[in-house]
Amino acid sequence: MKITFFDTLPHEEEFIKNHAIEGLEPVFVNESLHSSLKAPEEVLDSDIISVFIPSLLNRQTLQQFGNLKFIILRSVGYSNVDLNYTKENGIVVFNAPNYGDYTVAEYVFASLLALIRKVPQSNNALRMGNILLDKYIGVELYSKTMGVIGTGAIGSKVVKIAKGFSMDVIAYDINKNTDAEYVSLDELCKRADVISINTPLTPDTLRMFDRNRINSLKKGVIIVNTARGEIIDTDALYDAIVEQRVGYAALDVIECEDILWQKPTRARDFNNVKNNCLKNFLIANRLLKMDNVLITPHTAYDTKEATRRILEITLENMKSCLNFDTGAKNQVLV
Repeated sequence: MKITFFDTLPHEEEFIKNHAIEGLEPVFVNESLHSSLKAPEEVLDSDIISVFIPSLLNRQTLQQFGNLKFIILRSVGYSNVDLNYTKENGIVVFNAPNYGDYTVAEYVFASLLALIRKVPQSNNALRMGNILLDKYIGVELYSKTMGVIGTGAIGSKVVKIAKGFSMDVIAYDINKNTDAEYVSLDELCKRADVISINTPLTPDTLRMFDRNRINSLKKGVIIVNTARGEIIDTDALYDAIVEQRVGYAALDVIECEDILWQKPTRARDFNNVKNNCLKNFLIANRLLKMDNVLITPHTAYDTKEATRRILEITLENMKSCLNFDTGAKNQVLV
């Protein structure tokens, strides 16, 4: 069976080659896979494709692969895959769950503390020889109320770490699997000084933070989003920050971030961009210049330990493709 890896980094290619699996013929492509960057002709007969977050597997893209039987995602999330198409065509999708639970939870606090204690600003100023302490006055976490939205594998770890900072923790989730105080989403929005978004992107969470909900937040709230950008309405967040209703925002993900990974050679190749994405991307660039906003390029997962676990789970999923009839874990069920 031929398996083609897209979004391939050198260490990933080396790992896969060093752990060769009999019966699988790997091919490596550095670029992402989406409709403005078509797959090379020589890989269109692949039985399996493996992609990371930048690839967008919509119907148009997947239709190129006539022999496709399996998709192996090197990520937890699968919102970049047209699951209706895969279901219609009997294509099995695997993801990589639980590889970075603590990794992402730690990053929630890394980005949060860097932002509210103004670490980048004070470091940059020191490099320039400008030490102005009154410009680096920050906010402490002690005794603040942390609202955790989604207490699954990652969110439950966020709860634990927040308690370590002596924060009061409230949470919103259907499954009450932590010792946090569970409240309604409306109550969480009214009470929380800090909100950490750790829920997957689904039809129910798409634009969960629309203009009405953002307007209901406690004045001066701090928002941390390491989940998916589309959970927050970019327009509404921008206005709330400009109007000083939202105090700080640490965003490892932004709405329409897939534009970052596209490299169109012609202007017309931008036609596949989703509605309002160019506008949202412009707003994100304005947010990037604000001192009370920290935007990072979807790197919350990115540690040596977590990337190793991704590859180990990928190997497990590759073996499952060869022995699918005997049972397989990590399937995305729809």
